Amino acid sequence: MSSELKGQEEIDSRKIPVNKDEEAGITEPDGWFAMSQALDPAAAYKMNHTRRGLALIFNHDWFYWQLTLPERRGTNTDRDNLQRRLTDLGFEVKCYNNLKAVEILDKVHEAATSDHNDADCFLCVFLSHGEDNHVFAYDAKIEIQRLTYLFKGDNCQSLVGKPKIFIIQACRGAQHDVPVIPTDCVDSREEVSDVNTTEVDAASVYTLPAGADFIMCYSVAEGYYSHRETINGSWYIQDLCEALKKYGKELEFTELLTLVNRKVSLRSVENCLDREAIGKKQVPCFASMLTKKLYLRPK
Repeated sequence: MSSELKGQEEIDSRKIPVNKDEEAGITEPDGWFAMSQALDPAAAYKMNHTRRGLALIFNHDWFYWQLTLPERRGTNTDRDNLQRRLTDLGFEVKCYNNLKAVEILDKVHEAATSDHNDADCFLCVFLSHGEDNHVFAYDAKIEIQRLTYLFKGDNCQSLVGKPKIFIIQACRGAQHDVPVIPTDCVDSREEVSDVNTTEVDAASVYTLPAGADFIMCYSVAEGYYSHRETINGSWYIQDLCEALKKYGKELEFTELLTLVNRKVSLRSVENCLDREAIGKKQVPCFASMLTKKLYLRPK
């Protein structure tokens, strides 16, 4: 072999080795391949801390009159159902009703600055109306990102690498399959009856990025109304609570949410003051930034 070829062979031998998929035309360093092979697809979050964790429920059925937002009848049923199911799963549940915006921010800041070192995870629920990327408190709207930001790693060290679950029951758009006016589906306080009718939560909420180990659970896909029954509560929370009761201790959490999506999607409006809403549908959605599987098995 000539000295020129020998020198070239030595240079080639010092190049980063690669794995080539000639058919697909993919070229990747061996180090990357080894790392990807080492990732365990079954890896789950550590859920053997002393506590399951804190769960906050912010429930709103009445709003300051100047906001001109309709009453959310049935939401107290959602609150009670969630409190039972989350308590059964081991959460320390704290419920707050019709708080003002500053009061909600105080409660969320208090939770974010608490010590979660001995907790598995954190959960927060908003039962309210929504608009754009906000949810409504009693007297004003709050940007969702302002709330989730407080739980990111640089702000809440004790929840780094732990699941942070946000559940938003609110409208996320201005249409069913066809446009409808939400106030047409709302009775006034003086007209309250014992008939279980369907209403819609006013205005809209849009999906926002949150960060690693967050999962954002929405009652409806972006752009559509979210339905709530005046006695039984919202479709989404009804079906979520039923799924948590039956499968919450065994199913992986995103699998459970997919089951809820399917169950809600099978519903349709049957009894509503707005006849145009009859037969309309709803499909929830979730945005997962989880990096491992999430199980809420018994402790």
